[in-house]
Amino acid sequence: MAVVVTVPLVVAVVGPTATGKSDLGLALAQALGGEVVNADAMQLYRGMDVGTAKLTVAERRGVPHHQLDVLDVAQDATVAAYQRDARADLAAIAARGRRAVVVGGSGLYVRALLDRLEMPPTDPEVRARLEERAAREGPGLLHDALAAVDPAAAARIDRANTRRIVRALEVIEITGRQYSATLPDHATYEVPALQIGLDLARGALDARIEHRVDRMWAGGLVAEAAGLAPRMGRTAARAVGYAQVLAMLAGETGEAEARLGTVVATRRLARRQMTWFGRDPRVHWLPADAPDLAERALGLVAAADAGTLPEPDGGRRTLGA
Repeated sequence: MAVVVTVPLVVAVVGPTATGKSDLGLALAQALGGEVVNADAMQLYRGMDVGTAKLTVAERRGVPHHQLDVLDVAQDATVAAYQRDARADLAAIAARGRRAVVVGGSGLYVRALLDRLEMPPTDPEVRARLEERAAREGPGLLHDALAAVDPAAAARIDRANTRRIVRALEVIEITGRQYSATLPDHATYEVPALQIGLDLARGALDARIEHRVDRMWAGGLVAEAAGLAPRMGRTAARAVGYAQVLAMLAGETGEAEARLGTVVATRRLARRQMTWFGRDPRVHWLPADAPDLAERALGLVAAADAGTLPEPDGGRRTLGA
């Protein structure tokens, strides 16, 4: 059973990868006397540091961070476990009289933390059969099968996202209900929150992504992935960057191809993240490259605390431009 908690207004910094969410979240936590709760699924894993752009202990500047390094790479991260554990973190932070600042771009994890999100049952045999079918037929055909039985769910899941396609079909087979019926409706928060979304024009974001991949290669991503490879479970091994390096280490691609593949996959991830968060009308969007970004974000927090925060105006989000 999910933990339901009553906490002071939670601030959530969301949006695509490489927009500077970690830096803004840290600045807000420092200014508000808060603590950070990670909502990036891959940053849950110990040892996956370079490839996830995880802040080092020194970079955290003494601000407590939760839901970092809580899983071994052999384990599979689950939304249900994250919801339980992260909500317990919110309750503990509130009990200390501090502000929780949620930071991350894993949309389903953010929704599980903040919204009323049903956690349908699982069946390893059903999942294994669907995964085998995906490996044999490809995720695109499996996505077509999902679209035939639950068009709403298919519209919200990328055709290349094998894991989510399999999960949707698994839920439908086990429960006899549409998977879309279990998804959040963006109506009301289970946990009172202010969501601040970071937006960036596509060209600028693409340049940031290329620079990030360069830094990861220079920072030792290949060595990090090689050291983790013998223990990596399915979830960790599929992470952007690690999947490409593992293919290179297996002799399936060259280094230049792996590096370019990481850039391309990260761009695709950013597009999916913007699509996900862009559907939520409760997000207050700010330009990620604004020189006064932290001040503007703190202004939103102050207005929300005072009860004077206007409804989001659906301001132009530039990533798709």
